Amino acid sequence: MALRRVLVANRGEIAVRILRACVDEDLETVLAVSDADRGSLGAQLADRVVCIGPASPAQSYLDIDRLLAAATVTGCDALHPGYGFVSERPELSAACAEAGIAFVGPSAEAMRRGGDKATARALARELGIPVGDGSDVIATAEEAAGVAEAIGYPVLIKAAGGGGGRGMRLVESADQLPGAWASASGEAEQAFGDGRVFVERYVRRARHVEVQVLADDRGRVIHLGHRDCTLQRRYQKLIEEAPAAGLPPGLDAQILAAATTLIGALDYHGAATCEFLVDAERATFGFLEINARLQVEHPVSELVTGVDVVREQLRIAGGEGLSVTQDDVRLHGHAIEARVNAESPERGFLPSPGTLERWAAPLGTDVRVDTACFPGWTITPYYDSLLAKVIAYGEDRPQALRRLHRALHQLQVTGVATTATFIADVVAHPDVVDGRVHTRWLEDEFLPHWSPAEEAA
Repeated sequence: MALRRVLVANRGEIAVRILRACVDEDLETVLAVSDADRGSLGAQLADRVVCIGPASPAQSYLDIDRLLAAATVTGCDALHPGYGFVSERPELSAACAEAGIAFVGPSAEAMRRGGDKATARALARELGIPVGDGSDVIATAEEAAGVAEAIGYPVLIKAAGGGGGRGMRLVESADQLPGAWASASGEAEQAFGDGRVFVERYVRRARHVEVQVLADDRGRVIHLGHRDCTLQRRYQKLIEEAPAAGLPPGLDAQILAAATTLIGALDYHGAATCEFLVDAERATFGFLEINARLQVEHPVSELVTGVDVVREQLRIAGGEGLSVTQDDVRLHGHAIEARVNAESPERGFLPSPGTLERWAAPLGTDVRVDTACFPGWTITPYYDSLLAKVIAYGEDRPQALRRLHRALHQLQVTGVATTATFIADVVAHPDVVDGRVHTRWLEDEFLPHWSPAEEAA
């Protein structure tokens, strides 16, 4: 069906991003907001705003019944969940289908099979795609210990039904496992309503590479190339870039083929990201998970391909199908994204809520800033601390890095602490410039030697 009015069931920068895509597609917009977000930039941009509850996420953005009610009473024929919150809850997709509302994402069944990590790993094995050593879902700490002994320490305990680093624990030895298992499963239950976990072999010097995939209801599945998301802190991505540079010869083609094969096997409609762990020293890769939603880092793929991922999502949900074929996708240049959070690196990355006294984003034809910030907006403690995504484009990777470094220093913020200058230090480090990083590099090799005082000097 052709879409007419879309409920944006999210907040912050991603809500603004979706609203702008809706405008480009000539669609009416309704934004669901909590009490805390009534004055947000998204609320100012949407055609209509409906309050769905108090500031507490559990009583607003995480409440599927409230979201469906908001879509129904405002006459929306589609719902876009953004990322986070309930974006990967099959119950939301199923509820939309039952209400006759187009869900901008996969069906509930495709989400269950693809979004559940344990199920997705089993599917990858069936398709002959490499999967790292590990288990299916485990029920007890004793069972986890048996798996860990079999594959060898260190291991990761990971949530089966969610992502973003929640419900994930690194276990170096057997004595750490009971506590890590209880902590991971408890956090997963609290964050996702799903406490199931599994065990996976931990690769110490790994790279995190993912593929942006789009699929429609006509059987067409395409990729927009790969991205590198190796620079992380506590399993949270800080810097992402496209394409992933310096992969072992032939490995990139194998990873791209694995991603499209996986999504093609799911009868999947919409945007998806397939994530892989690359062992560059051994020139091998293993499948990690499918994110059955829009990713935070989608802008880097957009900049190097010219394909608007959110507009494609809307077209697919409306039954129009993909507007591009695989042959249309051509990669040009390099793009790097930095997540700027309201946190204080000098104080152990403590959140820094407060009112933005000044907000001035960097300008430039090769710099994109996705944000919902403006002077006078209050950053509350209720939600994720992401302020903005600063994305730089260059003809090659060195140029993109230089432009991102400059843009981060041009960002002007007062009223809250931010991670902008910290990330600028990261992207200027010789190891980052030369591509000598791994998923633990930031915590093991950079942070122990980083000093903001030295930078100021």
